Amino acid sequence: MTAMTVSSDEVQSGHRETSAWAPLKISIYRNLFIAQLVSNIGTWMQTVGAQWFLVEHHSSATVIALVQTASLTPTLVLGLFGGVFADLFDRRRLLIVIQTYAVLTAAVLATLAFAGVLTPTWLLVFTVAIGCGSALTAPAWQAIQPELVPREQIPAAASLGSVTVNVARAIGPALAGVVVLQAGPAAVFALNAVSFAAIIVALRSWKRPGCAPVSDRESIGLSILAALRWVRHGPVTRRILLRSALFAFPASALWALLPVTAAQHWHMNSCGYGLVLAALGVGAVIGVALIAHIRRLCATNTVLAGSAAAYALGLAVIAIGPFGPAIPLLLVCGMAWIATLTTLNAAVQLSLPQWVRARGMAVYLLVFSGSQALGSYVWGLTAAHVGLASSLVTAAALLLLTAASVAVLPLRPETGTLDLTTSTAWPTPTLVFQPDPTDGPVLVSTSYHVADDRIDQFTAAMLKVGRSRSRTGGYRWRLYRSGEDPELVIEEFTVPSWAEFDRQHSTRWLASDHAALASALRCTVDGRAEEHWYFALAGPTGARGGPPRADASASGQRSVVLNGILPQPWANPRV
Repeated sequence: MTAMTVSSDEVQSGHRETSAWAPLKISIYRNLFIAQLVSNIGTWMQTVGAQWFLVEHHSSATVIALVQTASLTPTLVLGLFGGVFADLFDRRRLLIVIQTYAVLTAAVLATLAFAGVLTPTWLLVFTVAIGCGSALTAPAWQAIQPELVPREQIPAAASLGSVTVNVARAIGPALAGVVVLQAGPAAVFALNAVSFAAIIVALRSWKRPGCAPVSDRESIGLSILAALRWVRHGPVTRRILLRSALFAFPASALWALLPVTAAQHWHMNSCGYGLVLAALGVGAVIGVALIAHIRRLCATNTVLAGSAAAYALGLAVIAIGPFGPAIPLLLVCGMAWIATLTTLNAAVQLSLPQWVRARGMAVYLLVFSGSQALGSYVWGLTAAHVGLASSLVTAAALLLLTAASVAVLPLRPETGTLDLTTSTAWPTPTLVFQPDPTDGPVLVSTSYHVADDRIDQFTAAMLKVGRSRSRTGGYRWRLYRSGEDPELVIEEFTVPSWAEFDRQHSTRWLASDHAALASALRCTVDGRAEEHWYFALAGPTGARGGPPRADASASGQRSVVLNGILPQPWANPRV
C-alpha cells in the first residue's frame, strides 16, 4: 500500500520563441545539418534521375508516379521497426549502419545503369531498397534532434530540417537535369551513393554521451505494442496524425504528377523539370524564413488551414495554366508545404516523451509517408483514366475540404505544452518479496475517498488519469464506486508483468500524467490514495504459479501484507 498526495507543482504551458537559425550555432547540429543537406541533394537528384529515366523509356503516368510510391511505401512496412530500433539501441551507431547499407545499394544501382542493363522494373526495385534505408533512418534521425538542441529550439530545428529538404529540392533537381543531359541517369545514381557518405562522416564526429546499459530491454513486439498503445490513448498524438493524413493524401498529387505535367503539359526537358522543382524548393525556403513570423501572427490551426487552401490554389492553376503564370503559384505551394510540415513536425516532437520518441515519430512518418505513397498511386491512376488536369483539380478540391476541416478537427489546445519530464512522484512499491520481471499479470488497485457532491468532478478528472495509465502500459482500466461505502472509489488496471509495471512507474510516468492525478486527488476528501498490487495466482487456463512466497523476516514491514499478496482495499480495517 502506498499513499499519494496532491502535488503543488505547476505544469509549464508554453515554450519561448527563438530565431529560426538559432540551432546552427550548435556545432554538432550544424555539422549534421550540412551533411543532411548534402545527402538530400543526392536524394533529389536520384528522384529526378529515376523519373526522367522512366520518361525517356516512355513509361506511363502510372509507372512514373510509382517512383514516389516505391520510395515511400517501405515506411509503411519498416517505419515502425525503425522507431523500435532507435528506442532500443544506440541511435548514432544505428544511423551509421543504415547509411552504410544505403551507400552500397545506391552504388549497385549506379553500376547496373552504367552497364546498360537497368530496366524500369529493376529501377523501381532499387528505389524500394533505398526507401527501406530511409524508412529505418527517419525515426532515429528525428529522435536525435532533441538531443542536439534545447527544447525551446525544437520548432526552429524542425524548420531547419525542412530547409535541408527544400534547399536540396531547389538545387538537386536542377543539378540532376544538367547531369542527366551531360552524362545520363547513371551518373546521378553514382552521386547519390557518394552523398550518403556525408552523413556517415558527420555521425562519426558526434561524441554522443553514452547511455546507461539496459538490464531488461523490451522485446521488439512489446516495443511496438507500447508505441501503438501510446498513440491509441494519446488524443494529442492522434489528432496530429489525422491532420497529417488529411493533408498528405491530396497534396501528394503535385509531387507524383509533376514530371508528367512538365513533360506533357509544359513540354519541358529534364532541365526544365529541374527548374520546376527548384521553384518549389525556393518557395519552401522562403516559407522557412517567414514561418516564425507567421506563427507569431496566427494560431497554429490557422496556419494549417491557410496552408491547405494556398496549396489548393496552386494545384488548380498548375493544372490548367501555362508555366509562366504557374511560377508564383509553385512558390506558394512550396511555402504552404513547408508551413504544414514544420508545424506538424514540431507539434509531434514536442508531444512525445523520451521513452517513446523514436517510435512515436515512426508512427507519424508512417502516416504521413504512407498517405503520400497511397496518394501518389491513386493520383497516378486517376490521371491515366480521367486526365492530368482533372486529377490535379480533384486534389485541389480535397485540399479545400482539408482546410475547412480544421474548424471541426483542429490540433488540440494542449499540443506541445505538456510537461514531458519523467515524474518521480509515483512511489516505488515496497513488497515482502522480490518479484521476477516476468511475474504477472499484475493488478494495480487504488482506493480514493470522494464526497458525494464531488463524484462527478472526480470521475471527469480520473478519465484523464485512465488515459495516462493506458498509454504507459496498463490495460483494462476501470473506475468503481463501492456499494457499501458511498465515499469509496476503486481504480483498477492491469499490467502484463512486473517489469512492465516497473517501466510504467519509473520511466514512462510523466509530470503531466502526475498533474492529472493531482487534479483528481484535489477532489478527494483527504487528498490521498492507497495503492495495492496483486499478482495472478490462477486464471481460465489454470494455476499460474504466482509470485515467490513472502519472506517471514519481512512480514512485519507492512501489516496489510498477507503471504506476499495484498488484500482488497475494503478488507483493510481502516476502510
